[in-house]
Amino acid sequence: MRILVVGAGAIGGYFGARLSQAGRDVTFLVRPRRAALLAQNGLRVRSPAGDISIAAPATVTADKLSDAFDLIILSCKAYDLNAAIADVAPAIGPHSAILPLLNGMRHIDVLEARFGGNAVLGGQCVISTTLSTEGTIVHLNTTHSLTYGERDGGASTRVNDIRRAFEGAAFDATASPQILQAMWEKWVVLASMAGATSTLRAPIGVINRVAGGRDFVLGLIDEVGSIAAAAGFAPRPDFLDETRAFLTNEQSPQTSSMFRDIENGARIEADHIIGDLLMRASGGLACERLTVVYAHLKAYETRLKERASD
Repeated sequence: MRILVVGAGAIGGYFGARLSQAGRDVTFLVRPRRAALLAQNGLRVRSPAGDISIAAPATVTADKLSDAFDLIILSCKAYDLNAAIADVAPAIGPHSAILPLLNGMRHIDVLEARFGGNAVLGGQCVISTTLSTEGTIVHLNTTHSLTYGERDGGASTRVNDIRRAFEGAAFDATASPQILQAMWEKWVVLASMAGATSTLRAPIGVINRVAGGRDFVLGLIDEVGSIAAAAGFAPRPDFLDETRAFLTNEQSPQTSSMFRDIENGARIEADHIIGDLLMRASGGLACERLTVVYAHLKAYETRLKERASD
C-alpha cells in the first residue's frame, strides 16, 4: 500500500513516522521549506512511546506530485484545508482512499464535494503533539490512537488493507464500524474543552476551582451533546460520564491546542470547531455558552487580523 501523508507536522508527521519506522511505503507531501528542513535534519520524534529518527524521509512537493496513492492521510488545520485539497488532488485516483484526521465534521462535506463520497473515509485521532522550534515532533503524553472506518458502517476491502498496514506501527489503531459516532463524540469533548480553556484562558483544573467554572464546563458539554443528539449521534451515557469527570477534575493541567494557539498568538479553528456546531444547532436548542465562546474566538481572530495588517 502506497501511503501519502499530507504534511509532516505534529500529527501527520507523528503517525507517518510511526508507519515509516514499521517499514511501510510512506511519502510526505510537504511545502518546499519543510522539505528542505527534513532533508537537512531528518524526521525526528520525541515520545514516551519511543523516539524516532528517520534520516531521509521520502518527501514530495505539490508541483512534483503526479501518481495516485492508495491511502491519503490528511491532517492539516481546517483553515488550510482548501490549499491542501488543491495540492493533493493529483494523488487522488479512482481507487484512492482519503483518511482525514481533522476536528469536527465540516471537512467531510468539503472533501466529499471535491472528490466524491466514495473516496472519503471517516477518521479521528486522539493525540497531543507539538512541533519544537527546530522542527522535531514532540509527543506530550502516552496517548496516540487513530480510529477509521467506512462512514456507512460497512466492512470493505480497503479498510482491511489499512488495518494490515497499520498493524505493528507502534500506535493504537482501530477500524470502527461506528466511525461517525466516534467523530461526533470526539467533537463533544474537544469543543467543550477548547471552548472552556480558550474562553476562560486557563487549564481545566483552574477553571473548575473558580466560582462558576464547573457550571460553565458542564453547560458546554450539555449544549454540544444536544447538538450531536439532534444530528442523530447522541453521545453514549458512559462517554458523557467519562467526559464530565475528565473536564471537571480540579487538579487537571489539561488545556487544548486552541488555547495554546491563542496564547502563542496563532491562528485558530474557531469556525470549524465551534461555529459549525452553532450552524448545525436546530431550533429550540440552548446554545448560550457556545454563543459566548464563539463571540470570544471571533473577537480574537479579528484582533489577530488587525495586528497583522498594521
